[in-house]
Amino acid sequence: MSATMIKEFRLPDLGEGLTESEILSWKVDVGDTVSLNQVIAEVETAKAVVELPSPFAGVIKELHEQPGSVVEVGKPIVSFEVADDAGAPPSQLSGAFPRGAGESAVETPNAGETPKREPNLVGYGAVVEGSGRPARRPRTFAPVVEPVETRPVETTPVETRPVETTPAERPRSTPPVRKLAKDLGVDLAQVAGTGPGGLITREDVQGFAGHAGEPATATSGPVSVPGGGRPGERETRTPIKGVRKHTAAAMVQSAFTAPHATEFLTVDVTPSLDLLAKLKNSREFTGIKLTPLTLAAKAVLIALRRNPALNSRWDEENQEIVTFNYVNLGIAAATPRGLTVPNIKDADTMGLPQLAQALTALAETARAGRTTPADLSGGTISITNIGVFGIDAGTPILNPGEAAILGLGAVRTMPWEYRGEVALRQVLTLSLSFDHRLVDGEQGSRFLADVGAILAEPGMVLTMV
Repeated sequence: MSATMIKEFRLPDLGEGLTESEILSWKVDVGDTVSLNQVIAEVETAKAVVELPSPFAGVIKELHEQPGSVVEVGKPIVSFEVADDAGAPPSQLSGAFPRGAGESAVETPNAGETPKREPNLVGYGAVVEGSGRPARRPRTFAPVVEPVETRPVETTPVETRPVETTPAERPRSTPPVRKLAKDLGVDLAQVAGTGPGGLITREDVQGFAGHAGEPATATSGPVSVPGGGRPGERETRTPIKGVRKHTAAAMVQSAFTAPHATEFLTVDVTPSLDLLAKLKNSREFTGIKLTPLTLAAKAVLIALRRNPALNSRWDEENQEIVTFNYVNLGIAAATPRGLTVPNIKDADTMGLPQLAQALTALAETARAGRTTPADLSGGTISITNIGVFGIDAGTPILNPGEAAILGLGAVRTMPWEYRGEVALRQVLTLSLSFDHRLVDGEQGSRFLADVGAILAEPGMVLTMV
């Protein structure tokens, strides 16, 4: 009979330096036999819902976290009982992770043998300060793995002894916890750590901030206080986490970093709607969903060729303006978990049929909650369609790192001047917000005018390309 070992799988960084994820559900249970790449859990990062594939073939020995738990990157989430030769090279793992992903475990076959490192998932290891182990390296696809405690089957767990600290020693905590303490104005030197070896946890900081140093009470769902969602209550408190937490932080960052300017243009789009009706009856667009958003997206792509300043970003670190020679077109999508802005890669290379299909696929994926972190990163300019909610105009906030965002209002039948007379026409309002560091008033106005001209008279495209 071949020997078996216990291997722990730690929560990986699922992209762009994310520090934590929420366990939404387990697809397996203790005792289940799983195969390599089998989906074992569904987790929500600050950007998207991601399925975790198993890095090993074996038996589920222990689930370390329950659904609803928010887990920091690098913490064990599941243990496997596997054969000594279990595991696979990173190239065999599922595509749910960024390039360079692989297993995340270290095995110790027998006492006295040197631990063997195996390939690791991206961003592994939220390393405790003062542990003597190397911290995760920024901007790399293969950071150093923090050693994981493993043990042969049926051995007695080793007792963990608290680490003694001196008054002059900096309080032990992880980078996300230190950032939380800074945001809440908490001095970590005054916080008593309840984690292993006196580690200060997120709950310790929140408890100190909210209860003058008393231990925090953990909650796993919405918390109602007198006056909330149940009879006799008037308030309901819901933890801020996941996509909504990320969106809030991004919007605050954008609003207070990029100087926003917003312009409005009301356009008679009757010719565009007539064109849509004709295209829907054409053979080339059979089975393809066409909407005003489709034409607006194409108009944005064409207008960017004449106004490239709106397809750029401000590089503060290098003091440079980066102008993109491609367009990753972001489309704001309202989902049950909050607002997301997935983008269509290289949208400028697509014809109208391909663009329409990409928009449909993007919307369906977002509604199903299956947008990946890769789909949410790398956008260069965005569109938000507030017209679907019956709104005429607004002042959109820029997606961080982008120079502009276009808002589409509702299409309404209104009295409008047409050929010297007043007629009922189909009218919508465009709202363009832009970063005034990158785009001046003339550039923003010319871009908005070009988009409006295309939607008002699609034939104008012939004079622009």
